[in-house]
Amino acid sequence: MVTHYKVAGHLACGSHGSHLASTNKLTGVKCRNCRNTEVFKEAKKHARNAARRAVRRAKAAHVSTDWRAAWRDKLTDMPGLQRLPRGFGGQPYV
Repeated sequence: MVTHYKVAGHLACGSHGSHLASTNKLTGVKCRNCRNTEVFKEAKKHARNAARRAVRRAKAAHVSTDWRAAWRDKLTDMPGLQRLPRGFGGQPYV
């Protein structure tokens, strides 16, 4: 059975009928005419871009921006005299 894309109460391909299967989900659309409309293509593009933005936000949340402070804290927590890497002047030992 062919599933059409329904947007704003109408089918994207322009078909009429009360017994036609329709959905708002992009992955369930089987009608070639619906998939070839500008409305469907725009919705697909917006969904794809939203997914990419969500992945970028998730990656950005995991990345620490202050890596020097994190490295300094790690070396401070280690037992014994651990040397700081180059570029941390004024503190030969932690």
